[in-house]
Amino acid sequence: MSDTPVIGVLALQGDVREHLIALASADALARPVRRPEELAEVDGLVVPGGESTTMSKLASLFGMTEPLRARIRGGMPVYGTCAGMILLADKILDPRAGQETFGGIDMIVRRNAFGRQNESFEAAVRVDGIEGDPVEGVFIRAPWVESVGARAEVVAEHGGHIVAVRQGNALATSFHPELTGDHRVHALFVDMVRAVG
Repeated sequence: MSDTPVIGVLALQGDVREHLIALASADALARPVRRPEELAEVDGLVVPGGESTTMSKLASLFGMTEPLRARIRGGMPVYGTCAGMILLADKILDPRAGQETFGGIDMIVRRNAFGRQNESFEAAVRVDGIEGDPVEGVFIRAPWVESVGARAEVVAEHGGHIVAVRQGNALATSFHPELTGDHRVHALFVDMVRAVG
């Protein structure tokens, strides 16, 4: 891998474009990923926000579920925001019927924990590993993490709830840093991808 890692954004549903822009701003070569052959060509992957049940079904439809699980198990760096956090959890507390995850982080996640769409909010969040001011977190029908296993590290909390977790090469946030113009969380992830290379 060169100093400019190739990072995909899972482009089945959700706010793909914003992540592509944020990754490019953090000096990565960003591209959408919809098929297993595209997944095979990237050094890392962002699983964006959107609707976790829909994304789970579309991943299955596009033949992406097993290839994603295999790459994550194999150590490919992955970062999930909001719905992406749900999809990286080993367990969902209140899954919809038939909802599956890709796994990768030993955590239990509660869907829509912060409330409905009209209860969305922004908050300053202090994230371990990010220097300077707190990150402005945009919470939209956001999940939170009920509990983490021994291998997972809590890197941010808000209002007494876990909102960011890291485990090895996997990172997940309840909030959407791609919507704020502050690309430090993406820069942290790009550095994680470089470290593997």
